[in-house]
Amino acid sequence: MQRKFYNILLNWKNKADKLCMLVRGARQIGKTYIIDLFGRTEYENYVYINFEENPSYKDIFSGDLDVNTLTAEISLRVKDAHLVGGKTLIFLDEIQNCPQARTALKFFSMDKRYDVIASGSLLGLNYKDVSSYPVGYVQEEKMHSMDFEEFLWALGVSQETINYIRSFYENSKKIPDATHKKMMEYLRQYAVIGGMPQAVQSFVSEHNYQTALKLQRNILLNYQNDIAKYAPVSEKTKARECFLSIPRQLAKENRKFQYGIVEEKGSARKFAGSLMWLYDAGIIDFCYNINPPALPFAGNVVSSCFKIYMHDIGLLCAMLDDGTQKDIIDDTLKIYKGAIYENLIADIFSKMEKPLYYYKKENSQGEIDFFIRYKDNATPIEVKSGNKGTSSMDNLLKKSEFPYGIKLCNGNIGFAGKKITLPLYCAMFLDE
Repeated sequence: MQRKFYNILLNWKNKADKLCMLVRGARQIGKTYIIDLFGRTEYENYVYINFEENPSYKDIFSGDLDVNTLTAEISLRVKDAHLVGGKTLIFLDEIQNCPQARTALKFFSMDKRYDVIASGSLLGLNYKDVSSYPVGYVQEEKMHSMDFEEFLWALGVSQETINYIRSFYENSKKIPDATHKKMMEYLRQYAVIGGMPQAVQSFVSEHNYQTALKLQRNILLNYQNDIAKYAPVSEKTKARECFLSIPRQLAKENRKFQYGIVEEKGSARKFAGSLMWLYDAGIIDFCYNINPPALPFAGNVVSSCFKIYMHDIGLLCAMLDDGTQKDIIDDTLKIYKGAIYENLIADIFSKMEKPLYYYKKENSQGEIDFFIRYKDNATPIEVKSGNKGTSSMDNLLKKSEFPYGIKLCNGNIGFAGKKITLPLYCAMFLDE
């Protein structure tokens, strides 16, 4: 399946004075697949070292970390390893299982004879076990599960078709009804399947939602097992409880994270560290309240007031009851529909590397689902699973200097004063 991350790897390879690359991201999002494909396709010589599959490879990094010693150890211990300066990629996979290999990236970057990519989730990376981190010697990149556009590619939707739909957005014209209807069908499929490559590949091959659901639930079970395996002893139970509370957090009309939902009389003091661990592991995203809702957003964050979303929309839906997938595809879901579409848009924005913010004034009923930087303006975003009104945003636009606000819904492109209405799937074009 085509992944955008491949172009990031190509751009890195073509740099004249490159550093080692460290690829971070949650488990099972396709890091190993895309880097392995890149190594086999773009290099004359490729060496693959997986510290989880072959724990004995950690011995390569147990002694001196100068590059001559390391390459000698690699050639001794890794079958068919050919190390030729300027023509070799070394891929250190699951590097969280070998902290000293992380330290060694500094020396590979300084030596420059070999291209080196390291990959791993943040699960299990014990900072205390690393003698020194290669700050300034590593290009860090974050990878996500498949975004909506990559999902469309996997379904066989061409880039020309996506560009055709984008042209209506760019020219502020109504999208043809048949095209709009089909795109909404694709979006509902993405809400159910999400972007985990294993689930997407299964769906593309078999067109079976139940098979994909079993794979998703197995991934969720693996996440829980990883929490039990890798989380600090003091956080294991608390991180699992926070993780399992996510569907209940989003069920509330006010989706602000409530520690009391995790545990009666729960508090930030007890659970904040567990939430940060889940975030570092790439499982959840934070969406912080900002007040005032103005640029720069990061300077106006109310750190004690936030929402959390699953980083992959399909995994959120897989946490819900059996039959939910059918209700989403048939567009018959009622009570929880708003939460799903809000998490869907959070998923799209997060994979654009847009930090997530929302706005709710203290002691106020109204709330703006998201604020993003769009065309260099602070822009309010309202998400509607149907095509209802946006009273909170309407009131905000009347009382403020915001040039426009955007309503994302299942309707077509339209305008009403300062409010722009866009179909939900057009969120993927809000990357300006």
